[in-house]
Amino acid sequence: MKTIAQIAAELQGYDPQALHADQVNAFLHQLVQPVAGTEEVGIFEALGRVLAQDVISPISVPPHDNSAMDGYVFAGSQLVPGQPLTLRSVGTALAGKAWTGTVNAGECVKIMTGAIMPAGLDTVVPQEFTTAQGDQITIAPDVLRLGDNRRFKGEDLMEGGVALARGELLTPAALGLVASLGLKTVTVSRRLRVAYFSTGDEILSLGEPPREGAVYDSNRYTVFGLLTRLGVEVIDMGVVRDEPAELEAAFRTAALKADECQIYTDVDGVYTTDPRVVPEARKLDTITFEEMLEMASLGSKVLQIRSVEFAGKYKVKLRVLSSFQDEGEGTLITVEDDKNMEQPIISGIAFNRDEAKLTVLGVPDRPGIAYQILGPIADANIDVDMIIQNVGVDGTTDFSFTVNRSEYTKAMAVLEQVKQHVGAREIVGDNKTCKVSAVGVGMRSHPGVASQMF
Repeated sequence: MKTIAQIAAELQGYDPQALHADQVNAFLHQLVQPVAGTEEVGIFEALGRVLAQDVISPISVPPHDNSAMDGYVFAGSQLVPGQPLTLRSVGTALAGKAWTGTVNAGECVKIMTGAIMPAGLDTVVPQEFTTAQGDQITIAPDVLRLGDNRRFKGEDLMEGGVALARGELLTPAALGLVASLGLKTVTVSRRLRVAYFSTGDEILSLGEPPREGAVYDSNRYTVFGLLTRLGVEVIDMGVVRDEPAELEAAFRTAALKADECQIYTDVDGVYTTDPRVVPEARKLDTITFEEMLEMASLGSKVLQIRSVEFAGKYKVKLRVLSSFQDEGEGTLITVEDDKNMEQPIISGIAFNRDEAKLTVLGVPDRPGIAYQILGPIADANIDVDMIIQNVGVDGTTDFSFTVNRSEYTKAMAVLEQVKQHVGAREIVGDNKTCKVSAVGVGMRSHPGVASQMF
């Protein structure tokens, strides 16, 4: 018979110098850092969580001497070896309420499981070990010893003792123990957060129509099940296409998804406008992703558009802070429905000095004319910003749009060719234009804002 080593040596790709599993685990432990965050959760939410600190008992368990049996409680000193004992029952002690009567020699009290032991009594005889006649019971000889069936205060756990130690997994039994101490919450370690996504242009999300060469995403749902069963906080990032920039952004977003992404820049936050131009500009405490994205697209240089897009997509809160200042809260960029966020009408003013305006005068006012003008502009890879078309008069209209100042000369050359094709009267332009934009989600519900700007 071959040995395990001989069988393994015949396996394709077997390496006898490979690391042992214990060595691999030890190496992996050096690569990870334990979760330091904690949170306080209710007992119903604590199953499967890991204790972040010891649970100290605020009470003794049981909180008093009590009976371990249904039966009769009496002073055990009355027991005589080899002889029966007859006692008269003078009352009943129920669980949840102390019995306060007086018990003399030759007397006993009927008692229920868990009931407090009456003062001076120390032994409980189970009901089945007795014979009763009227209010008297007889205990057979040698079936009981002094102190039997009595549970002492703190027998399970004394007040101030460690009920559950830090690092313990909260099982159903552990939840019962916590509840028995009267504790409503426990402090546990934050769940591990695991972000995952599928990649590939051939991947179809559920609900999409089939297409040639594509397959439906199944691995993501298998991974979801495995992670959920492990008890981690699952962050599903969907399907990411085979674009290097998008994949990189997805990885970075996944890594930062956990709590809050702090971005350090040369400014201490996002201002209502450029403080170098307007010294009275005010730093914003909070701003929505939508507002920040609009400000970035309109010329604000604090953050790149791409970073704001991905943070907003995966709801990663961003905080803009200064690299040169140790203090200050900066500006928090968050979702619009954040309950702690105020909603100003206008959050900021963005401006762009690098604008150029071009106007095609006397354009025939007919359907499709805008495409005939802007189509060649797009073919020349010129980005168009704002578009204005006047109301037609006598069958003609004026068509204006803005581009970046660096594209002005190129755009003018394209329009000179378009002029002859569309039958326009003249092309005019201005390469010294500045665009000023008011940004604020509050303008949706507050009419008349524009009227106050002029």
